[in-house]
Order: sequence, then C-alpha cells, then structure tokens
Amino acid sequence: MNKKNSQHKIFNFDNTFVKLPKNFFQEIKPESVKKPELLKLNNQLSNYLNLKIDDLKSDLGISILSGNLVPAGSTPIAMVYAGHQFGNFVDQLGDGRAILLGEVISQSGKRYDIQLKGSGKTKFSRQGDGRSPLGPVVREYVISEAMHYLGIPTTRVLSMLKTGELVEREKIEPGGILARVSSSHIRIGTFEFFSAKKDFKSLKKLADYTIKRHFPEVLSSKKNKYSLFLDKVIISQAKLVAQWMNIGFIHGVMNTDNTSISGETIDYGPCAFMNSYDPMTVYSYIDIQGRYNYGNQPKIMFWNLSKFAESIAYLIDENEIVANKKILDSLKTFPDIFSKFWIKGIKNKIGLNLSFKEDIDLIESLLDMMYKQKSDFTITFRKLINILDDVNEETKPFLYYDGINLSESWLKNWKLRLQKERESKKTILKKMNNFNPIFIPRNHLVEEAINKLVENNDLSLFNNLLDILKKPFSEKKNKVKFAKPPNKSQDIKNTFCGT
Repeated sequence: MNKKNSQHKIFNFDNTFVKLPKNFFQEIKPESVKKPELLKLNNQLSNYLNLKIDDLKSDLGISILSGNLVPAGSTPIAMVYAGHQFGNFVDQLGDGRAILLGEVISQSGKRYDIQLKGSGKTKFSRQGDGRSPLGPVVREYVISEAMHYLGIPTTRVLSMLKTGELVEREKIEPGGILARVSSSHIRIGTFEFFSAKKDFKSLKKLADYTIKRHFPEVLSSKKNKYSLFLDKVIISQAKLVAQWMNIGFIHGVMNTDNTSISGETIDYGPCAFMNSYDPMTVYSYIDIQGRYNYGNQPKIMFWNLSKFAESIAYLIDENEIVANKKILDSLKTFPDIFSKFWIKGIKNKIGLNLSFKEDIDLIESLLDMMYKQKSDFTITFRKLINILDDVNEETKPFLYYDGINLSESWLKNWKLRLQKERESKKTILKKMNNFNPIFIPRNHLVEEAINKLVENNDLSLFNNLLDILKKPFSEKKNKVKFAKPPNKSQDIKNTFCGT
C-alpha cells in the first residue's frame, strides 16, 4: 500500500467548514516538531470515530498527530473568531495555537472535528508561540475524559504527544500536542467576529451552516429560524452550566470565545472541580476579581448568550426594535430554563423526583450548611447515601467522610420528604448513586499526575486516574485515596492554561 492510500485509511475526512468563504479561516499547515512521542491514545474514542488504533500508533499516524505530516483529504485551517475576554471585546482572536485537520463521521453518524492543539503559529497567534506545554495537555485529557464519563457534553482528546521540544511559560517545560475532538469549534465569538464587522452576508452563511450542522430540526419549522436558533442555543447552554453546577465544576475562563455553540464544554484551561463548597471558589490565577467563580457561572453564561443574541440580531429582524424585542423575549427564558435543569439535577442528588413546595428550602438549607462547615461538595452527597443506607462508615471506607455534621432537624425533614416519593429505599438509593460520583479529577491528583509525567516521564498516575474516572460512580478496592479531598498541604489554589 502506498503512503497516500495509507493516509486515507487512517482518516476518512468529510470536510464541510472549509467550504465556507476564505474569510472564515486561514489555510495553514501545522509546524513540525523534532521528536514526537505518542504518550497516550484514546482507544475508545478511536473506535467510536471509526479510526484504526494500529494505524494511529504507527509512524505514519504519529507523524499526522504531531503535525509533521498533513494527511490526505485534509485542508488544515486556523479558524477566525472574536470574543469578550473578561468582559472586554477583542475584535479578532482566532486559533492561535490550534489547527483543524478536518471532519470525520462517527459510528453513530455524528460529525466531529479533529483539531491539533499546540501545533504552531498561525496569523492569529498574536504574541504567542503557537505551542503548548505538556502540563495543560495532560490536564485537558484527564478532565475532559472525566466530564465525558460523568455524562456532561464535552470535547475529548484523541491523542497526547510529547514534541521533543521545550516551551517557556512560568518555567521551561516539555512541549505537548493534543488532538482534540469536538462536535465543532464554532464559538459565540465566531458570530461576534462577523457581527462586529457588519459583514451580514458572512454572518448569515455562518448561521445557516451552524443550524444545519447542530440544530437541523429548526429548518422544519415555519417560525423564524434565527429566533429558533437563539432559543436552541439558550437551552443547550442553560443545561450545560446547570450540569457544571451540579457536579462542582469550575470552567475558569468563560469568555465568549471559549463558549461552544454546540453546547459542549470546550477550552479546558484553568479549570478544576471544587473541593469545599463555596460559591466564590475560583482557581484561575488570572481571574483576580473572581468574575468566573463557581457561583457566577450561570450569570456569566446568561451574559455570554446576550452577546450571542446581539451578534445575530440583524438576522432575526432587520428592524432593530423588532429584533431587540424578540431577543429580550428569548433571553428572559434563560433563568427559568437553567433553574429547571439545576433543580432537577440537585434533587436527583438527594433522591427526589416529585415536586413539593418545601423542596427549594430543603436544598438551600443543605447548601448553607455545606458552606458554613466548608464541607466537601462531592463527598457530602455520598454522606447522604450512607445515612439513608445505614452504612457503617468504619467498615465501608469508600463512603468515607468525617467533615460534615448534618443537623438532625434537616435530616428529619429530608427523610419525611423522601416518604412522599412513594418509592422504595432501594430505588431512591440507586438514583442517588447514579447522580453522585465517588471519583472526580481532584485538582491535587491532576497536578501530581502532571508533575510525574513532566518531570519523570512517569505515566502511572495519569493512567490510574483515567481508569478510575471511567467509572466515577463505582466503588473500587484500594482506591480510597482517589476519593478523598486534599489535606492542607495538598490543596492546589491556582491552575494555569498554558497560553
């Protein structure tokens, strides 16, 4: 088999975004690296994308995944977009260290982008070098996989490579490249780019393309498709941020250019899972004011959606007054939609399904207790399972916790409320077990895995974490340390994105 055919065999690209006008992107090849080394291939994802594992692990596959060789069928591009960063508008950003190789069709018939991140400079790099340190590559791999197995929409990582080169950030580190898989890389900022330029022709092309790719059901309606498009995006983003809140996830940098139109979690930079419950929790070392703290995430998503709505206002109606009224009517739905998803999620965590007037007070008083006692978010809900199941925690260390004292009055009210469900204890416990993970990617463990790999080329903890996080709701013998929160010496206060 000749090289060209072999390349075709690895990736069967079916590219559509590159057929859009040239002002949507820059055609550019990835920069080559000196000595690429494949550290991890996502076998499960490879199979799902109809890719052959042996081909990806071959010299040819590694050359493609490192950017040293452009595969047949690919037109590599860096996408253009704008964005509001910490509330300030930047009229041109774009892929400064990422290059889209092309699109593939999965076993389920769904379309996915394959993008190299850390693959070198583009015209959108500004002052950057277009590279990524290995540490953030490891972080994105671990946390995106955790999110996937927790059932939260997310980009995923197909492969993780070491470049054989050094990258200078806070310190000099080994360079890394990941192959990111996403439903698309279209962002709110992509729409803002064309809107800011008043390039309504391109804006319409982008909207039509996005609707066809992500929300095709809109096309069968007789209503204004761009209004419906806005409504669909509002629902998907409200659901996504509710899922984040219900799992204790903090994105860390919710700029509009980091908000995917498809409703997937994207751009894992200074992100982390919360330990002690505190709505003000923030990990990003650059978020000094706490704009993107845990508790602000719903408000920020609403703000981001308002910017998206503004960017497509002209498409909704050329009459500004009419467009603004339609937009306001749509945006007004966000708080209730978010609240519905969030309340449903947290009620599942405490075993509730039916709705009664005392439910909100029950939830709020629990969160208030957790806040005052600095209780671990994840383990507190496992504690409730213990209590309901009458578990002796001394003999069942997997349900470990000694950091919260739930008031007797709250527990009494909770148990009385559970009686109204008219479900067996077994059914309620099953539900609670399905919505309350034992294992999350604890920040101190992720950092330890990064350090082991970066400093000693040791993948053991990284691989351990991945195996554990594939089944976050299942007990695992001799893995108790992966469920525990950090002690004071282990606690990691800041994370870095690697830009």
